[in-house]
Amino acid sequence: MLKTKIPQIFCPFPSMLNPFANEAELHTADWVHHFELVRSEKARERFRRARFAMLSSRAFPTAGRFKLCIAAEFNTWLFLLDDKNDESRFGKRDFLEMVHSFVTMILKNNQVVAPEEGMPLANSFADLWKRLKKISSPAWQQRFEKSMVDYMDACLWEVDNRIRHEAPSVKDYIEKRPYTGALYADIELIEVLESIYLPEEVRLHETVVQLALACNNVVCWANDLFSFDKERRQGDVHNLVTVLKEERELDLEEALAETARMHDAEVRRFITLSENLPSFGAEVNEELQRYISVLKAWMRANLDWSFQDTARYRMNITETANGNWMISQF
Repeated sequence: MLKTKIPQIFCPFPSMLNPFANEAELHTADWVHHFELVRSEKARERFRRARFAMLSSRAFPTAGRFKLCIAAEFNTWLFLLDDKNDESRFGKRDFLEMVHSFVTMILKNNQVVAPEEGMPLANSFADLWKRLKKISSPAWQQRFEKSMVDYMDACLWEVDNRIRHEAPSVKDYIEKRPYTGALYADIELIEVLESIYLPEEVRLHETVVQLALACNNVVCWANDLFSFDKERRQGDVHNLVTVLKEERELDLEEALAETARMHDAEVRRFITLSENLPSFGAEVNEELQRYISVLKAWMRANLDWSFQDTARYRMNITETANGNWMISQF
């Protein structure tokens, strides 16, 4: 068993949970079974213990039952894609190129074309896209398509680094990490799942763009802390702790502390931005506050799900006397 002492991270936002959480979990399990996304008993048990739907139930606290199920299944799809990439008999780049191809074809042409190994992922994604198109505008669909292509491109960037046995620089990692986590796709979902409609000039306003980026960084960098031991065992260098440690020649404790410091600074940047918003008029300001509340829910959801709900990272967490977390992974 590995033990890593991780500094506690700052997250002052309230825990929230969608009232349809149990229904979303049951519906997602049926959906995964229907599309044969997990086949072996070992994989089914791992899926049950992961409780992927709970992450979406915490992150989209006021979505209706139908829309929450879409969110839960989409995020489950992302996690299972990650698992299947690890398990694939293809070369890792071949597998991701296949997924990139069928995802793009589904988004652009509503066509499902994939080899047999990829059909469960392709058919399930096509099902998600069919339901999302029913509740969204063409303009939104274009934005979601871009976020998914950016995500797949970033995954290929990671694979190419592994093929070359190259660790990214801190600068490159920070630039790419918001895309490798696919959180921009989830942020796009806020509009259609929570029925929060921001005018384009508001959505593209620099302050609002930076709020989304700060949320994205907070979620991804916290995840890098929680998954560090798991990724270290796998030899994966795509982790903020790892790139800081290597580039800045830090010891492990220093790299963990710097990651936590950067995380906390980004939380505080988010708070400062949210407290200094320009005014867009009473009605739009109210919508923007609802949007910000979902971003806050996402940051807290990631923390609560990682610590309370899922066995994905196979970790036990205890609080030390000096306020750190001792995370034991086994």
